[in-house]
Amino acid sequence: MSDLENLLRMTAVQAEGMRGLGGYAGGMFMAASKVLGEETVSGGGSSAAGQATNKQGDK
Repeated sequence: MSDLENLLRMTAVQAEGMRGLGGYAGGMFMAASKVLGEETVSGGGSSAAGQATNKQGDK
């Protein structure tokens, strides 16, 4: 029973560490998603603006 108690105590400590790592990984994914989303929006916006300018110049 003593061995089982020690293993459970260590498992609890490791679970707290895994929770911290999960939060860190989640934060990294959210940051990457925001950066990639901003690049997509700014990239799409600039090409659309360029097309609008070209259409006005054709008139």
